[in-house]
Amino acid sequence: MKTRKLGNGGPIVSALGLGCMGMSEFYGETDDAQSIATIHRALELGVNFFDTADAYGPCRNEELVGRALRDRRERAVIATKFGNVRDAAGKFAGISGKPGYVRQACDASLARLGIETIDLYYQHRVDADTPIEDTVGAMAELVKSGKVRHLGLSEAAPATIRRAHAVHPIAALQTEYSLWSRDAAEGSLATCRELGITFVAYSPLGRGFLTGTIKRFDDLAPDDWRRNHPRFMEENFAHNIELVHALEEMARAKGVTAAQLALAWVLAQGDDVVPIPGTRSIGRLEENVAALDIVLSREDLAQLDDIIPASAVAGTRYAEAGMRSVQR
Repeated sequence: MKTRKLGNGGPIVSALGLGCMGMSEFYGETDDAQSIATIHRALELGVNFFDTADAYGPCRNEELVGRALRDRRERAVIATKFGNVRDAAGKFAGISGKPGYVRQACDASLARLGIETIDLYYQHRVDADTPIEDTVGAMAELVKSGKVRHLGLSEAAPATIRRAHAVHPIAALQTEYSLWSRDAAEGSLATCRELGITFVAYSPLGRGFLTGTIKRFDDLAPDDWRRNHPRFMEENFAHNIELVHALEEMARAKGVTAAQLALAWVLAQGDDVVPIPGTRSIGRLEENVAALDIVLSREDLAQLDDIIPASAVAGTRYAEAGMRSVQR
């Protein structure tokens, strides 16, 4: 397994991680036994970087990851997040970076995961009503107390990253990044490189769209969250599927899958970029890991830029409410 380092002083992780969110929510029916088997297979393949959050499930995803890794703890780097608050019914209840909430959320995550220390603790979204210095200050206290090893941010803007890093070293920034989500990453990625922060790319397969397995809107389950996602809706779907067809054509010519080609593009952006594609399928996991062996030439990268230009995708990354919480 190829490896990459989180931040200047963080742990060594597999060059490709596993996003666990969809194992518990958002993408149709779930199967805990299948998901746990996939996590175990990931470890067998050398994947050691697992991503979850208290908001996924909500809370159930941390419990699932904890069960899967309990007797394999020493082999795993576990990342979780706080900040996206959901009530008992699962309804989104706002964003909190208040120091008291940070401490409370960390203790709850530790209990659900069944571990003594979180390897990487992210602020899931920046709280516009709480100074980032206060939030990261509380996170730094968790490091001092031994509850957390390294700190991260998610969807933070460059100025926020700088302010946070001045309080305590930030090991990783997690932001959406893929062939069709490049704009938000441009400034943040440059800032991360200046400060020695690793860039963790979530949704590197465009929430499954870039795999080519979603042919029609009706392929999505009735309770699939993507039915409300701008890029999957109506005329946007018809436009975006043509981009995927072009990606599939290039992938066939290279003897790989569209998903592998899309992941290879992310991996080619630098050794400080770690994609975390999510799946609950062992077959898909193995397909994704095989992308690590693909080497793209300058000509390949130029061709990908031609068939999926940075501004070609139709629709925003999230619906209006979600867009207000990113890059701030």
